[in-house]
Amino acid sequence: MNDRDIMENMLLLEKGACDLFMHGTIESSSTDVHQTFNTSLNASLQLQDEIYNKMQSRGWYPTEQVQQCKCNEVKQKFVSAQ
Repeated sequence: MNDRDIMENMLLLEKGACDLFMHGTIESSSTDVHQTFNTSLNASLQLQDEIYNKMQSRGWYPTEQVQQCKCNEVKQKFVSAQ
């Protein structure tokens, strides 16, 4: 395994942890449990963002700029659906 593969696996695992923490937060039966899951979710989201930024800085997670008209089309689609 090379560094890129390891980082991709780390990102996937962290995304999975975010998903679990989010569902734990939503399904919490008490304020204390809710707060604990929410704190963990925020920490996990921060770590996911750091991994993503490192991958992007190395060119391993390229993004492309989207034209404003495309953003407006998607926005209009969801506004119309309501």
